[in-house]
Amino acid sequence: MKNTGKEYELFVAKLQQAILDSDEFTFKKNIKVEVNKLIEDNCGIERQFDIYWEYELGGLVYKSVIECKDYNSDISVDKIDAFVGKARDIPDLKLVFATKKGYQSGAKKKAEQNKINLLIVRKQNDSDWMDENGTPLIKIIGIDFHIKAPAIIRTFNPVVDKEWLEKNTNLDVTKPIKASGMSTEIIIEDVINNNKYSINDLANSLTSSENEEYGDFTKVEKFEEAYITYSDLRMKLKGYKVEYSIAPPVIERIELDYSKELIGVIEYIEKGKKKTIFSDGIIKERVVKRIHNINDLR
Repeated sequence: MKNTGKEYELFVAKLQQAILDSDEFTFKKNIKVEVNKLIEDNCGIERQFDIYWEYELGGLVYKSVIECKDYNSDISVDKIDAFVGKARDIPDLKLVFATKKGYQSGAKKKAEQNKINLLIVRKQNDSDWMDENGTPLIKIIGIDFHIKAPAIIRTFNPVVDKEWLEKNTNLDVTKPIKASGMSTEIIIEDVINNNKYSINDLANSLTSSENEEYGDFTKVEKFEEAYITYSDLRMKLKGYKVEYSIAPPVIERIELDYSKELIGVIEYIEKGKKKTIFSDGIIKERVVKRIHNINDLR
């Protein structure tokens, strides 16, 4: 499929709009970045510019354009010449050039002579996840959630005070006492320790009391003065025996991949800085350490 450069132009425009929106001054101006802008020059000829925006300050209108080249090689001087020629007869334009890779030394010199700002606008790479000293930055955070289910109570055998039942209730203690209900509705009240809890609460407390162990367990509890109640039934409780099981914890992992939030990078050649643009509107600026071509040092 032929590369028309349109996708790259939209990419550059998106990042430039994010930069303008993040700046307190330009944000108040409500600047709109335009793509494929036609501007008429002094000779009445319409010139096409890939990206354009403007704003007014002190009664003056400031206009900027970006020429975009989606090339896999460094920009040569003839591309800068063509840009200069296209904008020559349009006064008061701020010229900016954007590409993915870099610029040849002649192109840099020509741009400097014509006050053209050079940008490298690209998607992220590994260098964006290192600080100025080469120390790796955190890109992915992995969080493991250990989910423990409450203990499953297999049997709950309360030991009630027979003498208390004979004195305080009309229950026939010669027959089994039957009572059933929701685990949240059957309540144990430990008077001495001023503790009141349901069977459901008991299951939760058993889960945390076994120090991460799992399997089948038995617990016996005795009371000096306690009661078990359900609905209108209330009985004095001497203790209980509970048999229960604890299942192994379920481990779920969540990864926070910050690289998916980094939508693009703009390097400012003259300033030796770059800005990383994230999807939530956060812009981070860092110094760029670049290895120069030997021809650039001449």
